[in-house]
Amino acid sequence: MSDPNDLTSPIDEGVTAEDLGRVLFIGVGGVGMNGLTRLYATRGLPVSGSELKDWPSLPELERLGVTIHREHVASNLDGVDTVVRSTAHNDEHLEVAEARRRGIRVYHRSEALAAAMTGRRSVVVTGTHGKTTTTAIITQMLEHAGLAPSYVNGGENIGAFTGAHGSGDLFVAEADESDRSFLRYRPEVGIVTNIDVDHLNTYGDMESLTEAFERFCRNTDKDGLLVLCADNPGTLGLAKKLRAEGRTVATYGFSDGADVQLGDVESSVDGVDYTVLYEKQVLGRFHLPMPGRHIALNSTAAVAVGLYLGLEPEDIAAGIAAFSGVKRRFEKRGEKDGYAVFDEYAYHPTAMTEAVKTLKEVAGDGRLIVVFQPYRAYRTIAMREEIAAALSLADRVVVMEIFGPGEDIPEGEGGQALLDAIVLHADDKVFVPEWDDVPAAVRALASEGDVVVTMGAPPVSLMPDDLLR
Repeated sequence: MSDPNDLTSPIDEGVTAEDLGRVLFIGVGGVGMNGLTRLYATRGLPVSGSELKDWPSLPELERLGVTIHREHVASNLDGVDTVVRSTAHNDEHLEVAEARRRGIRVYHRSEALAAAMTGRRSVVVTGTHGKTTTTAIITQMLEHAGLAPSYVNGGENIGAFTGAHGSGDLFVAEADESDRSFLRYRPEVGIVTNIDVDHLNTYGDMESLTEAFERFCRNTDKDGLLVLCADNPGTLGLAKKLRAEGRTVATYGFSDGADVQLGDVESSVDGVDYTVLYEKQVLGRFHLPMPGRHIALNSTAAVAVGLYLGLEPEDIAAGIAAFSGVKRRFEKRGEKDGYAVFDEYAYHPTAMTEAVKTLKEVAGDGRLIVVFQPYRAYRTIAMREEIAAALSLADRVVVMEIFGPGEDIPEGEGGQALLDAIVLHADDKVFVPEWDDVPAAVRALASEGDVVVTMGAPPVSLMPDDLLR
């Protein structure tokens, strides 16, 4: 029986992005594919894309010379050498099937991203949650230091785009563990933020999930660096195991044994301040212009990377202080009738708990109202109690129906079941299955001085526009 973690990579064969010729990206508007397409385009490579939705990122791609096809048809493949698809586009998708019929190379997005890394010093970030923010902090720290990295992130950096071709030899990327595609990368620096229960539809159990993360670590250059969180049992266990085998490992976190340790954390609406120590020696007082202890935690992974690459502590601190944020991570979208509206991506209960705690700090004397759209039926059912516990930390909650493309929600297992598990007074929680009814439900719950946050599945990021009308 073959090992599901044994994924080949274009890097193993020395295949570069330039070797792929004329490339068609399917679903080019989505954040992940958009960033990779932009990277290819800014390298001056011939790129086209197909997309049905009118994503706001498309005009920028067209400005870069990307041909956008607004439908999925066979003629999109004329003159194309390589088709790039995501996991969402299976072999039955019209363009994928046509590419197979014509004998055109078909790459998964992860393979096209790996090809773009070939010959570069790559820094790859993965983990159950926290990887997008960590990737963004590392990228902007390196940019601030003048190292001009190339990068592809799973979220859009505020003030920048999701993919960019830098002039330096460093490449920073977020790696998706949900479908094992992160096992196609061969980084010099591999970072794992945490290993928590998730994606069991792919892995089946925690043992298999942990084995995949261990393989990611082993795919990292033996002469490179592994950066693992000391606060998470899964990553700490890997750190001890790999260090015993002679691997170079840097741990980070609040824990006393962490190589890069943070403490004296002060978080407010203006950001978070904290002290960083490296091997028990104080590096200095750091500041991030975003609130939250977990954001500070993410930044200490960046400190480990910066030290490995030879940056001075003051340059690392300056780069972190210049961080402009990531869309859908504590992103303030506006104000309405005296209450603030934020948007936050968190849907895993661990990330949700930290997000709710931080937003409660932002709310101060006001109340925190969470508008939550659950993401995937299998996850919501398996983690119902944990998700409900995170939402119970808020003052009031609006629960939408589960967003699960291609999934059937079992009867009695949808959003109402999640609402019932939330420990709040009946007047402080409501199930609103219809999108158009959510703004009225929020207006009935929110008052001047409150904070409203839309949280969860990607479609809910569009809800702030409706709330602010």
